[in-house]
Amino acid sequence: MLRFWRATINSWNGLIFAIRSEQAVREELAALILALPAAWLVGATVMRAVELVATVVLVLVVELLNTAIEKLADRLTMDRDPKIKHVKDMGSAAVGVTLIMAGLFWLFAIAERLGLI
Repeated sequence: MLRFWRATINSWNGLIFAIRSEQAVREELAALILALPAAWLVGATVMRAVELVATVVLVLVVELLNTAIEKLADRLTMDRDPKIKHVKDMGSAAVGVTLIMAGLFWLFAIAERLGLI
């Protein structure tokens, strides 16, 4: 139980640090807050609403991982290193792909709600 408690504290501390240090994390948390009620309006079913919220949570998760990669890379060296740039770019691409996926899920759900599909 102590291990679980410590892991929870570490996770909370990581989230707070990310919120304080990264604008993208703050924006995605705001999107999540907006998505919670919007998903219930847009989702044609309870499961669809849950899926819509889950896609926004997934974007936040990938952003947190990308932020961790960037912070670690910056800690290794502040010099311009093309290999580190590629790593950071891949993390950014992961966020971009996840955003596109979430956007498509939301568009699909809106079309479904409007009876277009």
